[in-house]
Amino acid sequence: MRRFSGIAIALALAAAACTGGGGTTPPPDPLGNATIAPGDPIHIAFWGVLSGADATLGEDAKRGVEIAIDDRGGKLLDHTIKLSAEDAGCNPEGGAAAAQKLAADKTIVGLVGSTCSDETVGGIKTLTDAGLVTISPSNTRPALTAPDRGPEYAGYLRTAHSDAIQGRVAAEFVYNELKLRKAATIHDGSAYAEALQQVFADAFKELGGEIVAQEAVSKGQTDMKPVLTTIAAKGPEIIYYPIFVAEGGFITAQSREVPGLENVVLMGADGMFSPDFVKAAGAAANGMYLSSPDFTAFGGDYAGFLAKYKAKYGDPISIFHAHAYDAANMLFAAIERVAVKAPDGTIYVPRKALRDALYATKDFPGVTGTLSCDPYGDCSAPVIAVYQITDREVGGQWPPEKPVWRPSGS
Repeated sequence: MRRFSGIAIALALAAAACTGGGGTTPPPDPLGNATIAPGDPIHIAFWGVLSGADATLGEDAKRGVEIAIDDRGGKLLDHTIKLSAEDAGCNPEGGAAAAQKLAADKTIVGLVGSTCSDETVGGIKTLTDAGLVTISPSNTRPALTAPDRGPEYAGYLRTAHSDAIQGRVAAEFVYNELKLRKAATIHDGSAYAEALQQVFADAFKELGGEIVAQEAVSKGQTDMKPVLTTIAAKGPEIIYYPIFVAEGGFITAQSREVPGLENVVLMGADGMFSPDFVKAAGAAANGMYLSSPDFTAFGGDYAGFLAKYKAKYGDPISIFHAHAYDAANMLFAAIERVAVKAPDGTIYVPRKALRDALYATKDFPGVTGTLSCDPYGDCSAPVIAVYQITDREVGGQWPPEKPVWRPSGS
């Protein structure tokens, strides 16, 4: 933890700057300070996909942040918490545009987001350069927290799992539980899907299986029959397509119309874990599988959190609401830890000290489990399982009640 050894020094300097002599000099911090005047709110921002086919992913996570604010009575350090949101579109361009708006707002203390890995790829440099820190509840691309990631990720952490875990779990399920030996994959060119299908493919081959095809579609594509026809010629027993709602719906529905794929097993991942996907796919989704976080095995009080969620919004509409709740509470705790109150009532939040406090998070009691952050921003306590869509979900009930398979030892 050598990189965080300066946190105690930063906090001591901050305290010294604001507690003596009746002055209001901001504490020294290499990234500057967020300044909250007496009577002003503490401004937190959420960024992620809030429109289009994948809006449930972002809206579900934003609800987790809102519940975290409710649990504090809407207050932090005796100031009202202000929550704003930016739609990042689930693509790099949207992430870049959202980040530009967020970075320009100097009142923002910290962020929760993004929701899609592509949004972070497009926007994280802008946020980091602005001195901001963000915690993603649902980015799962392995490279975002890899040891060789670039310096632009200094302001990035996540409470979501890495797909280095999810992809292997999916491969183990297909090979060991379903006993299938020939698989094809489809991705949509996104950072999330391309990485996840590759982890699956590598793990499946390592187990002894054969990847007969690795194909790609485009975001916005509606005619999936050409790529499905190409795959059918290779004779797969299963197609793994960890993509998003709209394209996943088209692939699922059209696969049953392609000769040779009438009985092929279908499997997606957490990007399709939404009632909107089932609506888009229709009856063709019945019987297919989805890999996703195992909300029945979270190590914290998920049941208590879920009761609050249902009372406020009804049933969850995606899978990362609890991860967002944990991200918000981690952020609030770190702000409380580093904030300095001047004699005139002004609160300063040193931005580098805030980052360091988040990276130093250890044994944090979240509803998804006990969270500790590593030097590259991974803070999750990951538990992944496989769910199956049945008549119940096709009939409109959501989410699936429990997983159909978990890895051994989980």
